[in-house]
Amino acid sequence: MTETRSHVQPTGKERHFGADELIVSKTDLKGRITYANDTFLDIADYTEDEVLGQPHSVIRHPDMPRCVFHLLWSEIEAGREIFAYVVNMAKNGDHYWVYAHITPSFDQHGKVTGYHSNRRVPEAGVVEKSIKPLYAELREIEESQPSRKEGMLMAGRAMAQKVKDLGLEYDQFVQSL
Repeated sequence: MTETRSHVQPTGKERHFGADELIVSKTDLKGRITYANDTFLDIADYTEDEVLGQPHSVIRHPDMPRCVFHLLWSEIEAGREIFAYVVNMAKNGDHYWVYAHITPSFDQHGKVTGYHSNRRVPEAGVVEKSIKPLYAELREIEESQPSRKEGMLMAGRAMAQKVKDLGLEYDQFVQSL
């Protein structure tokens, strides 16, 4: 399935889910989906059998900056929660925006055993005015480098500098939007 998925092109059509709905998923330590609720399956247009065991990146939209995911993984692997605006892609190439809250799951000894993500409908004005322009700028930086890794790191530094210039930490920045 993942090989076929890589050939799906974005349609430019946006999907929406209800303000009273939550998209919920859980993954193992490698980011493979272990649970997806009905809202996840409905908006992404997958069946449970199609997503369980697959990398969460099965819904990754190509317009999503890699540096944001790099930051996200750095935080949750360190045992910290993070909030982020994310554009995801449904099975047919449609997209949908979410305001994600990702947390590590711990066992009784404090060891991280996986990750849990709750996603809400983001405020449309925030996505249009702040997130889309920022993410376009970050993707431009990422794509300007011959090395994908260097582009991601350079974009991450640019994002960190923007946040620092505002006198904020990343979480404060996201929550201030």
